[in-house]
Amino acid sequence: MKGIVLAGGLGTRLLPLTKITNKHLLPVYNKPMIYYPIETLVKAGIFEILVVTGGNHAGDFLKLLGNGKEFGLKHLNYTYQEGEGGIAEALGLAEHFADNESVVVILGDNIVEEDITEMVKNFEDQKVGSKILLKEVTNPERFGVAEIKNGHIVKIVEKPDVPTSHYVVTGIYMYDSEVFNMIKQLKPSQRGELEITDVNNIYIEKGKMTFDILKGWWTDAGTFESLFKANCLIADKVRNGEQ
Repeated sequence: MKGIVLAGGLGTRLLPLTKITNKHLLPVYNKPMIYYPIETLVKAGIFEILVVTGGNHAGDFLKLLGNGKEFGLKHLNYTYQEGEGGIAEALGLAEHFADNESVVVILGDNIVEEDITEMVKNFEDQKVGSKILLKEVTNPERFGVAEIKNGHIVKIVEKPDVPTSHYVVTGIYMYDSEVFNMIKQLKPSQRGELEITDVNNIYIEKGKMTFDILKGWWTDAGTFESLFKANCLIADKVRNGEQ
């Protein structure tokens, strides 16, 4: 099992902070944002990790992270995404790195309280298909919403006006190697990107999608509001001696 951290994009929702740096290098309390997803993977026993980045500040990741020694890694891999082609396009760049193995993918601005080791183990036992991690939230219309019937996800709808549930797709995905063939078959959405929601819905249609629900807190950090929330959550965790 290999890990992929997606840290591309221009972070326009965080301008002017992202005028001079990549969003994922911004601080979240006492660490750069990118540290948290890497630590999540390492805690789950994943030590082969690829960072997908882009934009004008990609070299800063190498300056900051080096070979990953600080995280207990022997080596940290990097690749570059040109432009903003979407999450699925960024994941597609990892095909050679994955080398026909399953992957755990985490968005670079996603921060979770819970150790996901058990969920990764569940996916390993599953052997094929995909698993996504869901979280119950009060504002599901901001995210991809999972429609669940009889214990199964039947559809994911991106930012619906009328959500069918309060369970949303977090930025943690697990896929078998079939995901790279699916990405090659995708067509750009109206915003010109290859959408990860389309990938997930293909797995659902094939009956190969499972899910787990995060119990601890979860947040992205892609807006001023969610970045502030992430800082507060980590600050509380540090004060409680948990970080």
